[in-house]
Order: sequence, then structure tokens, then C-alpha cells
Amino acid sequence: MERIKKNIFLTGAPSSGKTTVIKKVIRALTCPAKGFYTEEERVAGKRVGFMMKTLDGQSGYLAHQGIQSEFSIRRYGVSIVNVETIAVPSITPLTGTVIILDEIGKMECFSQVFRNAAVRVLESSSIVVGTVTLGGDEFIRRIKNRPDMEIYEVTSGNRDVLPEQILREIIQCRN
Repeated sequence: MERIKKNIFLTGAPSSGKTTVIKKVIRALTCPAKGFYTEEERVAGKRVGFMMKTLDGQSGYLAHQGIQSEFSIRRYGVSIVNVETIAVPSITPLTGTVIILDEIGKMECFSQVFRNAAVRVLESSSIVVGTVTLGGDEFIRRIKNRPDMEIYEVTSGNRDVLPEQILREIIQCRN
């Protein structure tokens, strides 16, 4: 039987359901977990920013149209401070704990501290469940090509079955 890879990631188009799958996995986990996920913030139906939320209750903007930053994507300024003080500590490897990493994307990767933390957790013994942007620069392509990565593309056809599949893989990795 082929060995299950310990880094289980989702990719897909924006709004394909990646974070929804991650949140279903988090709710169903029966083992310790830490990390973060991202959510869109909308006002009057229009997206105005992206929030990072840790499993231990911290939150802050990843990016927002009201943030002034030297790093931006389209109309969103990226908060490197929040990436480094909220996301990075939440993905520090911890033995016996599943790490949630949503996402390795262009915004997060403006921070070299985040890039280093992402590599560190992927190389650790921790099981990592996360998302990775569909495209990406050379760093993101190297992450995707790691031999310990299992990557599923989320589609409308598979997003309802992926949480259960990922939970089975986590159980196999823990045994």
C-alpha cells in the first residue's frame, strides 16, 4: 500500500470551496489541532478584505482595501505584521498536533518570515492540512513539488467528499 503523505493540501480556483473544506475538517477533527484559516470579509455583498483566524481564537486582517502597505494585490493592502504575529506563531510545529495552514498564497508569501515558517512546518513531523494557491511563483511551485505533498484540486464535484477523505488520511498518518 502506498504511504499516505503527511502534508495534505487543497488547491483550486478562488471561491471553489477550499476554506469550506478546511473548516469542515477542523470541526470533525478528533485530535489536537492548531493553525489558521482565512475568510473573506464582505460589506453590503462586496468583498473588502480577508481575515486570518487562528484555531485558538486570534484574528486579524491578512489584507483589506483600507490597509496602506508596500505590499498589495489589486485593491487590498497586505498586513505583513498580522501575517507574522498571527499566522506564523499558529503554524509552529507541535508533536501530535495537526497544523492547519490556509493558505500558502501570494499575500502570505510577501513575508519571508511566513515562507520560512511554512517550510519549517512542512519539514516537521506534524501532519499539515492546508491550501495552496492555484498559480504561484517559484517558491510556491517548489512547495507544490515536494515529494511529501498530497494536493487535491477542489471542484464542485468533489468538495463535499474531500473532508471525509482528508480525515481518513489524517487517521492513517497518525497510525
